[in-house]
Amino acid sequence: MAEIKVPELAESITEGTIAQWLKQPGEQVEKGEYIVELETDKVNVEVISEEAGVIKEHKADEGETVEVGQVIAIVEAGDGSSSGDTESDKEESESEPEKKSPEPAKEEKGEEVQEEASDEIEEVPDQQKKERTIASPAARKLAREKGIDLSQVSTVDPMGRVRKQDVESHSSKSAENKKPEKTSEPANQTQENKKADTKPVVREKMSRRRQTIAKRLVEVQQTAAMLTTFNEIDMTHVMDLRKRKKDKFFDTHDVRLGFMSFFTKAVVAALKKYPYVNAEIDGDEVVLKKYYDVGVAVSTDDGLVVPIVRDCDRKNFAEIEGEIVELATKAKNKKLQLSDLQGGSFTITNGGVFGSLLSTPILNGPQVGILGMHTIQLRPVAIDVEKMENRPMMYIALSYDHRIIDGKEAVSFLSMVKTLLENPEDLLLEG
Repeated sequence: MAEIKVPELAESITEGTIAQWLKQPGEQVEKGEYIVELETDKVNVEVISEEAGVIKEHKADEGETVEVGQVIAIVEAGDGSSSGDTESDKEESESEPEKKSPEPAKEEKGEEVQEEASDEIEEVPDQQKKERTIASPAARKLAREKGIDLSQVSTVDPMGRVRKQDVESHSSKSAENKKPEKTSEPANQTQENKKADTKPVVREKMSRRRQTIAKRLVEVQQTAAMLTTFNEIDMTHVMDLRKRKKDKFFDTHDVRLGFMSFFTKAVVAALKKYPYVNAEIDGDEVVLKKYYDVGVAVSTDDGLVVPIVRDCDRKNFAEIEGEIVELATKAKNKKLQLSDLQGGSFTITNGGVFGSLLSTPILNGPQVGILGMHTIQLRPVAIDVEKMENRPMMYIALSYDHRIIDGKEAVSFLSMVKTLLENPEDLLLEG
């Protein structure tokens, strides 16, 4: 018999949430096979069984928070049969003749015996029906609490397994179908309060990742002296260069030439000139980072993650674009490793892909700078005193920690990013 424990996840992670049991009690499991998926602050981790056998029991339900080293399941070696079951069967068989022996008062209690037998006959089909219903431990627990018959719960699971959310949905539908009973109400209750009581709401528990995001964003707001400065970029030359080179670039490197590589290169050049934007505060010290690991914010169904593109100063455009695509794909498929998210000296976030015209991005602590990109929009621009043209313009924003970055340095940093992107050939010289 083997205990399945929550493994060491990372230096800064001490607990996780059981997202999904991949193996249920009574199911066979092989050595090295995944049995449970844990959701941590940053990534999802699948835990394997160290022994082949049968899952005897779960020690924690789906949605429950568990700590590193905690026992969450028991695996029994072999096919799951035990001597206890054999002895129990033996005792039942030995006691069976005693049950068959005639009772003296049987004739006097004939009607009562007959009623008990009929009750047993009626209860058997219901019991068998319940046993046929396959459900997760969390679903069974919730069904017991709410007094719901699992056999009446419909599920969308292709294997027919009832999940916790199926029970919640069934409970909500049942509540809506019940007609409210007439009760006496206080005379001073207003019509507005009556309407508010009947408003439909849905309560959802925040995922561990969403809780962590919320916690860290609030911490940054409370601990950093955050300020945002803005500028705008004429994207004409970048777009022209990209249009002329994108086909050849794709044929050569098998990756598309996007805007992120231009912005990453411009940011690295500006960080080299203004090193305090590439720093962090540690107590009463400022840590100036001499490396350029740029985080790229990626939106997923489970929340925002910021995987890191390492050593951007040593990578060319194709290497940066390829790594961004790889990290974004891993993020959306929930395949990111903790090493993909740890570290980072500066962050770039692109709200423009969702149509954002202007925003003030929040710092990704403990970093002290983050660049926000926005949507490209045609706007009239004064070329000289007499001439106006419609140009593809993008607002950019730099949020920074005013504790170590002065306004002059922040504005100069953003101005340099603007200059480099409006003259993209200069990026080759800076690189």
